[in-house]
Amino acid sequence: MSNDWPVDPDGEEGSEGMRKFDMRIIADKVDEEEDFPMNRDEFVEEYGDYPIRINYQRVVPMREIFEYVEPEEFETMVDMHKAVGAAMRAGDFWEYHPQGADPEKKHA
Repeated sequence: MSNDWPVDPDGEEGSEGMRKFDMRIIADKVDEEEDFPMNRDEFVEEYGDYPIRINYQRVVPMREIFEYVEPEEFETMVDMHKAVGAAMRAGDFWEYHPQGADPEKKHA
């Protein structure tokens, strides 16, 4: 893990002492009423270096997750959640696989 993060990924500003992970940290960066529609690239420009704790061992900059986000704009918070969830699966950031899903299969 890098010591050059803009905030401590396990501190109160990062992941609230390791109590918040991945999608929750990303969602906390937006205001559902004021920030939508939202441009993906502008969001990454502002928060791309922010540390996102994936699990107890792994922290990545937000921009790594957003490399897999397809739409350039999100109309709603739900749209953003769906796109980021798909990106986290496509980028193999999540170790969780829904029941019945093949954990060996890589998502495109």
